[in-house]
Amino acid sequence: MTRRLPVLLPTLALAMTAAGIRAAEPGERNLPLWEAGVGAAAFSTPAYPGADDRNRRFLALPFLLYRGRVLRADQSGIGARLIDNDRLEFDVGFAAALPAHSKDVAARRGMPDLGTLVEFGPRVKYKLADLGDAGRWRAELALRTVIEARAGVRRQGWTFEPRLVWEKRGDGGRWTVDGQLSAIAGDRRIHGYFYDVAPQYATADRPAYRADAGLLLVRTGLSGTVRMTPDVRLFSYVRYDSYASSANRDSPLFRKNTGASAGIGFAWTLARSAARAAD
Repeated sequence: MTRRLPVLLPTLALAMTAAGIRAAEPGERNLPLWEAGVGAAAFSTPAYPGADDRNRRFLALPFLLYRGRVLRADQSGIGARLIDNDRLEFDVGFAAALPAHSKDVAARRGMPDLGTLVEFGPRVKYKLADLGDAGRWRAELALRTVIEARAGVRRQGWTFEPRLVWEKRGDGGRWTVDGQLSAIAGDRRIHGYFYDVAPQYATADRPAYRADAGLLLVRTGLSGTVRMTPDVRLFSYVRYDSYASSANRDSPLFRKNTGASAGIGFAWTLARSAARAAD
């Protein structure tokens, strides 16, 4: 789904996830158990999958990273790591998406706003290959319930995302880069959230429509980080989504077959623990 930065989120770590910024850890071992600081990010992304309007945001937030053996709050999100071995990792975590105000989106004008979304569910990571200097490959499978917070809390369906990830670290972990290829599918409810047009919101240019379950998008992207000093790191990402095979191309709210996103930001660590994280 489209990732947008919610101002209500308490940490930059989850906000980065919401923007699609998968900033990898600067190194794998001997990291502090926790780090705290401030950061900022600017990004541009479609208002929702298939939209022809865009969200452009700047956000400054405090962040807290925690690298417990089970509980984790890091650049991959917030969750609980239940299995972790040389090949397989299983966790339960969160992701998020910002609201889109219908007055700012021409196709949705006069319709209800899209609220803040929080996704919660299990994820499996399988380490496919470690190619040394050529990087590492892993596969991920994530199944998430989608919950909307807007004038209350309500469930808005579920999504399923298989992902193939390549990552590479260099200069002793000073910089990282990763690429990904994924697809996101969902049930009728989450598709309806984006693409339904109820009869009371139908117009001459926006006929009533009921969405179907199925594929939402296919995504490819590239992100990276670089540590400028022991306390400051920069991160950025670019992403390209294809909606050409979406299950709801016939919706009057579906306006474009592709969408591109980009973002850049920094994180400044102000305090860290002397205790080290479990590997």
